[in-house]
Amino acid sequence: MPSELTDITELATALGMLAPTLEHAFSARPAALVNVDEPTWERMREAWEAGERAEVFTAAFENGRSFAHASDGLRGRRPRRVEWKGPQRPPGDDAIPADLRIDWVYLVSCKYLSKVLLNPSPARLFDGLLVGDGRQSPHWFVEVAEPELQSFYEGALLHFGIRGFPDRVVGLDKQQQGDLRDHLRARILPSELQPAWMSLCEAVSARTVERWNKNLDSAYVKRRLLWRMLRISAATYFVLGADRRSPLRLRIDSAWDWAQLYDLKALDVDSRPAGQPEVGWQATVIDRISGCERTVEGHIEIRWSHGRFRGNPEAKVYLDTPLSAVPGYHPLG
Repeated sequence: MPSELTDITELATALGMLAPTLEHAFSARPAALVNVDEPTWERMREAWEAGERAEVFTAAFENGRSFAHASDGLRGRRPRRVEWKGPQRPPGDDAIPADLRIDWVYLVSCKYLSKVLLNPSPARLFDGLLVGDGRQSPHWFVEVAEPELQSFYEGALLHFGIRGFPDRVVGLDKQQQGDLRDHLRARILPSELQPAWMSLCEAVSARTVERWNKNLDSAYVKRRLLWRMLRISAATYFVLGADRRSPLRLRIDSAWDWAQLYDLKALDVDSRPAGQPEVGWQATVIDRISGCERTVEGHIEIRWSHGRFRGNPEAKVYLDTPLSAVPGYHPLG
């Protein structure tokens, strides 16, 4: 299950900083590992002894060992304290996705096989520009494309012969949202509904870009937004994980460091044709040392959080540029 996999990657990374081998770590729990309750520890130990997810245990442990010996990391020094954040959710304005804290100083994010940078509400991203918490937000499809959403809704009711639902899409209750979502589970919509769906996708994408560009009204605002999308914050932290090909071990610049090394030349956004509302983004960055331009690209999927018509839409921010090629992301030395 995903939560167990997350626990394994984070705790095995921590153990790599504290023990010579996983066998040693699970035979005598390191006293320096804190914030891990007994049930969680026993679940991890039993999974290890049963041989479950052995490759994940080993890869995460080796990442922790690498950090323990890296010149950017612990330099061979045994930490006095390794804290696990665990399942608690950070506040919405927390820019550092840290999972571990070592000796009250080093912050580590354990990231495995994911290109998702963050997953805010559309209003928090496109209107709030990722500043503040912004947990309360409007339904984005209603906000920017209510006529097209209403047309798609009416078409779905007609196609499936649904009766007794409200005339307006904004009147759906949670049960009705779920019922309509169940009718529309198929990845490929019925041909009769596809024109209305594509019209909705195009309207959401285009009007979102128009609204976002209006809010990106200065170089300062654009740089701050890029930093927040890339999780550049006030403090340096580390990413220990893996992509599909190799281990991922990075040091992430603080905003202080980034500003000394790079200039943001441009931040461009555009609507994209896709099977759902989608917005592309591209940052052009000048390396102050070499004078060369570097490009960082990504896209944002604007979609219902639990299937069509169920819940409020979310804005899932993807990084399309390899993490190791992002300005401010440095291989662990």
